[in-house]
Amino acid sequence: MTLSKDMLEKVAQVGRQAALAAGAVLRQNYCKPHQITLKGVIDPVTESDLRSQEMIISLIRQSFPDHDFLAEEADVAPPPPAAPAPAWEADPPACRWIIDPLDGTVNFAHGYPAFCVSIACEAAGRLQYGVVYDPLREELFEARCRGGGAWLNGQAIRVSRTDRLDRALVTTGFPYDIRERLPETLARLGRILGAVQGLRRGGSAALDLCYIACGRLDGFFEENLKPWDTAAGLLLVQESGGRITTIEGGDYDIYSPNILASNQILHQALLSNLAG
Repeated sequence: MTLSKDMLEKVAQVGRQAALAAGAVLRQNYCKPHQITLKGVIDPVTESDLRSQEMIISLIRQSFPDHDFLAEEADVAPPPPAAPAPAWEADPPACRWIIDPLDGTVNFAHGYPAFCVSIACEAAGRLQYGVVYDPLREELFEARCRGGGAWLNGQAIRVSRTDRLDRALVTTGFPYDIRERLPETLARLGRILGAVQGLRRGGSAALDLCYIACGRLDGFFEENLKPWDTAAGLLLVQESGGRITTIEGGDYDIYSPNILASNQILHQALLSNLAG
């Protein structure tokens, strides 16, 4: 199911507004002391995560009171019962917003300048819109509709043309349960380190995917991500000409246990090295 042109334009307008507003909250609080709690041993949440999420949901609900949400921080109250649809819209699409109000919380909590807001919208389970906003660099990455390309601050972007692993810049991330899977994670990391020109660990999966989309990075892999980590970035990579699978080469969706994204040219070589 796809959304109408008018609906997509409204979704993009509201999503963009919510990302910018939430990014402003993060930027204002970045240099202030943080109230930090732990969801897991190394999985923090700050007051800014919560304020950002409240801002996003409030703004979206003003325009779309009947839409659902899948958001990282805590449960979100369901929308109120929908009013009967008008005659011209007898079967309105079921829309859901997938939100990471602060991707890169560990970075943010330590004052490390690599974090973002990530928002996606899906209709009937199919991603239709994605936006990622880096408030410190004021970079807004956007896939305004499926089939409409990928954009950075209004300029079209494409994946890189790097065609050799030994000239590739690749990034990864470490799952919050890394202590339970350390041997296999380190083995995979070692194989990639021995094959590529450089390896980075940025700490924000959403930004990593955006950097694939705009050609700053050539590949990205990680385990145990959540839907809100990759929903917007998935659409951005696809719309910029990249490829995403699992690290075993299977089809990827936002519930998959791991991810490999690339400029497409290097995908098979990366799969081979990840497999060992």
